[in-house]
Amino acid sequence: MQALQDSPLPNIPVSQNPKVVIIGAGFAGLKLARSLNKKKFQVILLDKNNYHQFQPLFYQVATAGLEPSAISFPLRKIFHHSKNVIFRMAEVHEVDSEKKRVITNLGFLEYDYLVLAMGADSNFFGNKSIEAYSSPMKTVSEALYIRNKIISNYERAINIEKPENRRSLMNVVIVGGGPTGVELAGAVAELRNNVLPIDYPELSFKNMKVVLIEAGENLLGPMSPEARQKAKDYLEKLGVEVRLKTLVKDYDGKSVRLGNDETIETETLLWAAGIKPNKIKGLHEEIYAKNGRIYVNEYSEITGIKGVFALGDISLLQEEEYPSGHPQVAQVALQQAAQLAKNLPKIERGEKPSPFHYRDLGSMATVGRKLAVVDLPFVKFQGLLAWLTWLFVHLMAILGVKNRLFIFLDWSWNYLSFDPSLRLLIKPKYVRESERAELIEQK
Repeated sequence: MQALQDSPLPNIPVSQNPKVVIIGAGFAGLKLARSLNKKKFQVILLDKNNYHQFQPLFYQVATAGLEPSAISFPLRKIFHHSKNVIFRMAEVHEVDSEKKRVITNLGFLEYDYLVLAMGADSNFFGNKSIEAYSSPMKTVSEALYIRNKIISNYERAINIEKPENRRSLMNVVIVGGGPTGVELAGAVAELRNNVLPIDYPELSFKNMKVVLIEAGENLLGPMSPEARQKAKDYLEKLGVEVRLKTLVKDYDGKSVRLGNDETIETETLLWAAGIKPNKIKGLHEEIYAKNGRIYVNEYSEITGIKGVFALGDISLLQEEEYPSGHPQVAQVALQQAAQLAKNLPKIERGEKPSPFHYRDLGSMATVGRKLAVVDLPFVKFQGLLAWLTWLFVHLMAILGVKNRLFIFLDWSWNYLSFDPSLRLLIKPKYVRESERAELIEQK
C-alpha cells in the first residue's frame, strides 16, 4: 500500500485545467463525466469495470431474455472523441482529503474536485449464511451466474428419478418485494409457465414453486396502492406464491427457513431484499449516517469536506420533503449529476452554486408479458399500456444505437415466439491463481 501512496497513476496527461476525479461509472458518475465533456476540466473517471451496466435490466439477463452485452456499454467507446475525459480501470482503496489524493491499486491520483459515485451493493442484514448461499443480482456477472445456476439446476433435475428429490432444484425463491424482486419473480414464472416445460418435457412443472417473499405489508412499497395491489394480482395470476409480512430467518443452500420456522426447499434463493452503500477508506465516520449513506449539503458536497461530493445511492440529503434522504433510484443519481455538472464551473469561477431539488418523475415496474404498473406524477395506469410505456422508457435509456436495436429485436422475438433463445449454460473457465485478481470479479 505504501508503494501505491508514493507512486502516481501513470500516463495521465498534464493539464492546466482543474482536475475532477469521479469514482464509479454508474448512472451518476457516467452522467457527470458526459456532462463535463468538452468543458474546461480534466475529468478522470475510475471504475473497476471497463463498461457501464444498465441495472434495471439485470433480471432479463438472469432469466435468459437478454444477452449481457446488450445491457453493458464500453466506457472507452463513449469517450472516443473526448479530449478532456480520461477513463482508467482501477479500484480505489482510500481517499486522503488533506493531500487531495485518491489511492488506487495502480497508484495515487491528485484532484481538485473529487466525486464519489460508487453506488450500492446487496444488504444481507448481517446474516452470514444467507450471504454465503444466496444469489444477489447487483452486477452483470451476478445476473449471468443466476442464469447459469437456474439452467444447471434443470439439467441436473432431469437426471433424478424421483420427483420429491427434484424439488429443491426446481423451486425458486425470491426475497424482496421491490421492483427487482417483482420483475424477477414475474420473469421466472413466465419461464416456468411457457418455456421450461418445452425444454424439459420429462419434468413436471406443476410442482415447481416460484415464491416471492416480502417482509413489509406490500409489494412495491413506494408506489401507489393501486400499483401495489395490481402487481400482486398479476404475479398471482402468473402462479407466483406471494408472501407478505414474512421474514427470512436462515438459508443453508438447500432450504429457506422463515420467521415462523416454516421451510421451503430450494437451491435457488435470489436475494433482492435491500442495498447498502459502498464505503471507502479515509473518510471520517461522522460523515456517515447509520445506514451507511454520506451526509451531503444541498450542493451534493460532503459535510465538512470542501471540494468532495457524493452522488446517487451513497449520498444522503435531508430535506423537509425527504427527511430520511431521497429514494435510492437512478433518477436521483442522474439529476444530482446534472446539477453538479452545472455547479462545478460556477464553483471554479467563485460564484454561488445552485441547490439541488429532486423532481420525482414517477416509477414503474413490469411483472410479465403485457403486465406492468406505472405511477406518473399526473396519472397512474396498469396493464398493456403500462407495459408498452415501460418498454419505451427503458429502451430509450439504454446507451448506444446498436444496443437499443439488439434489445428491441430480442423483445420483439420473445413477444412473438414466447421463446427466449439465450438458455445457454456457459461455465467459466478455471482461472490460474496468478491471474485471478485480473480476471475474476472480487467481492
